[in-house]
Amino acid sequence: MTTLLPTYADVEAAARRLEGVAHRTPVMRSRTLDRLTRATLFFKCEHFQRAGSFKFRGAYNALATLPEAKRRRGVLTYSSGNHAQALALAGRLLGVRVTVVMPQNAPEVKRAATAGYGAEIVLYDPEQITREELGRRLAAERGLTIIPPYDHPQIVAGQGTAARELLEEVKSLDVLLVPCGGGGLLSGSALSARALAPRCRVIGVEPERADDATRSFRTGRLHRVHNPDTIADGARTPSLGEVTFPLVRQYVDDMVTVSETAILQAMYVLWERLKLVVEPTGALPLAALLENRVAVKGRQVGLILSGGNVDLRRAATLFAELNQPPELPPSV
Repeated sequence: MTTLLPTYADVEAAARRLEGVAHRTPVMRSRTLDRLTRATLFFKCEHFQRAGSFKFRGAYNALATLPEAKRRRGVLTYSSGNHAQALALAGRLLGVRVTVVMPQNAPEVKRAATAGYGAEIVLYDPEQITREELGRRLAAERGLTIIPPYDHPQIVAGQGTAARELLEEVKSLDVLLVPCGGGGLLSGSALSARALAPRCRVIGVEPERADDATRSFRTGRLHRVHNPDTIADGARTPSLGEVTFPLVRQYVDDMVTVSETAILQAMYVLWERLKLVVEPTGALPLAALLENRVAVKGRQVGLILSGGNVDLRRAATLFAELNQPPELPPSV
């Protein structure tokens, strides 16, 4: 069966469902980083979203559009954390039972928050079985509907509302930088940009160590990774999906990758200079600018900070290992 790809009309419908439920997150500025990059930067702060990331938008939209009979039986997902939390919260709000398949090495802060929202957590060893395989087996045994983290039309439509809000507020962007794991946020953002700012270049950013989407984008053939060793745990997804891959290929202008050092430096800058507690995956767009992976001089640039569900003790350890914090111009 062929899956229908979402359009901007689906993003608009998702925005109506999310009105009054999801937060309209703020857009922040930094004169210091404007001076450093010689551009005008607009940070869309999705770490202030409910459940701590943009994922709430898609999760709520997917559950809200689910037929009542399926809602009564419950849903299942597999996630390292942010989608798990988001779906658990959406399930609590809509009265839907949620089961989450989660890797044993998922950040403790995300695991605890997921349980706190009332979801049942099923842990697994990524070296022994894939989350998709275990999820399909459990869903079949229990009669649950699978709501995947990114490869779902209503998930993509919901995620696209973040960029929609940014473009409604800023009006004109030349470049939009978006973190990329499985491509749900990137796909939805590209749908919004094409409708609201057709000249805006949409660029996905992922870690060098998890560059499957970049390789897929460049070759036109789906590439995969297996448990990549990156601090950006939200980008450890194995590949783009049946929904996100064609959308990325059609609507995204470019993909770039960044080093682990740049991710950590960007996270450090966001915490210290902007006072924004952003997780490593959310720091990917700024990392691309710190490593000069995108030409932005003289341009208006949007950066989606995708989430802030970070383990503070782990972050302290990472910052302690940062040998060379980035040099910034004086604050103004």
